Amino acid sequence: MMVVLKVPVVAAFVLIWWAVREPEPADAEPDDEPGGSDRDPGSQPRRPGPPRRGPHGAPAPVAPPRVRTASGRPTRRTLR
Repeated sequence: MMVVLKVPVVAAFVLIWWAVREPEPADAEPDDEPGGSDRDPGSQPRRPGPPRRGPHGAPAPVAPPRVRTASGRPTRRTLR
């Protein structure tokens, strides 16, 4: 019974060891291509950000109307 209970513990240790071990070093052969970008050539370009609001830009959007209003403390119910 003690061996059966230790099997999951050993399996957990092996799984953790496998997850944190250092990967094999890649081949250290230098590329023949000088310079360049590390970016994937097939990736999509980034979309432009939202427009900046400045002294000559559009004003900030109006806040949405309130749906609920704050009410006072709820009344206390008593059991009869």
